[in-house]
Amino acid sequence: MSDNPFNASLLDEDSNREREILDATAEALSKPSPSLEYCTLSVDETLEKLDTDKNGGLRSSNEANNRRSLYGPNEITVEDDESLFKKFLSNFIEDRMILLLIGSAVVSLFMGNIDDAVSITLAIFIVVTVGFVQEYRSEKSLEALNKLVPAECHLMRCGQESHVLASTLVPGDLVHFRIGDRIPADLRIIEAIDLSIDESNLTGENEPVHKTSQTIEKSSFNDQPNSIVPISERSCIAYMGTLVKEGHGKGIVVGTGTNTSFGAVFEMMNNIEKPKTPLQLTMDKLGKDLSLVSFIVIGMICLVGIIQGRSWLEMFQISVSLAVAAIPEGLPIIVTVTLALGVLRMAKRKAIVRRLP
Repeated sequence: MSDNPFNASLLDEDSNREREILDATAEALSKPSPSLEYCTLSVDETLEKLDTDKNGGLRSSNEANNRRSLYGPNEITVEDDESLFKKFLSNFIEDRMILLLIGSAVVSLFMGNIDDAVSITLAIFIVVTVGFVQEYRSEKSLEALNKLVPAECHLMRCGQESHVLASTLVPGDLVHFRIGDRIPADLRIIEAIDLSIDESNLTGENEPVHKTSQTIEKSSFNDQPNSIVPISERSCIAYMGTLVKEGHGKGIVVGTGTNTSFGAVFEMMNNIEKPKTPLQLTMDKLGKDLSLVSFIVIGMICLVGIIQGRSWLEMFQISVSLAVAAIPEGLPIIVTVTLALGVLRMAKRKAIVRRLP
């Protein structure tokens, strides 16, 4: 397979896209966040800054309500204002080649070339459907990521322990967790007993990470850009959505919702603006060039025919037929299927591609 230049090119495209995703994720995780700030603060400094108690949590429900009003609910939502039908229709107008094929199908239909009109329409439908299905599956993958955030957690507030919805958590809350629990928010660990947490869904590390309550010395990372403590080195932080594999502990909520490391990655994936790829630019140029050549061909043939004394209608039909025949209706199918195969290969490596290029 590696001897085939086409396959090699496709694999290179997959690798480049994966590197882009990893770079974007690393950038999102390196931005200033509560976990970055609190990992370098001691337990006492954390408690003082968040005005909370290491045994009883926040001291009043009113304070919790005020903080919820300030920080919002501990939720990560997928903003989706467009209906499925609107998304499907948008695929018909975003690609210049598709618009050119639609025009060809309409012209073929009016000229009575039913077979051509049907074949071109079928090609359009296949291309648009494949692209739409891929986008829809990616949206569902994002929703599945959101399910990694637990619905409930063990909360200590006002000295009372309770089992509450994770969405009600606010910075300063005291949360208990044990083996099998998913972390409901970004926590500054204040107590850890043989604690190991699986962070693979966030950092990609396969092995569980040993966690402690020990403060991270920022001076130890002066060699890092801006002296930022890497996310994998913040051993006193338990991240939202990660899984407790061993031991138990408790921590103070320092970040909720999108103001967490998990939320930063999720938001990056949900709002990523993808520039046009070289393939898109090439296809756009091809569509533009074909349109221009088609009009030139129609004009030249009509002019020659009129000079020869033929009727306008006859020459127009001949010109349009030649222009339609020059459009490669099979090309979008080939490109789309090729891209879909690349996306499937990336999906096997746990990458999520929002849209086909």
